[in-house]
Amino acid sequence: MNKYELALVVNAKLEDEARAAVVEKAKGYITRYNGNITEVEEWGKKRLAYEIQKMREGYYYFIQFEADATAPAEIERHVRIMDNVLRYLVVKKEA
Repeated sequence: MNKYELALVVNAKLEDEARAAVVEKAKGYITRYNGNITEVEEWGKKRLAYEIQKMREGYYYFIQFEADATAPAEIERHVRIMDNVLRYLVVKKEA
């Protein structure tokens, strides 16, 4: 099992419940591909470096997880088409 981190930038115009649902859905994709979530960090609302879809702010989340080598590609495939996710990135963490 490798260690990974999923960074999500979620639409800042969403209500708290809708934003939590987006994060839960992303966490669901991780567990669907036999991933084990170790930590979820919420950085809160931050200003974006540049405008994305006419928005200047987004909510940042960082989800650490352990999974097999094939899982990140599958997780990205699903997160790419999620509504209200402005940006995402899965990176492998050093052991």
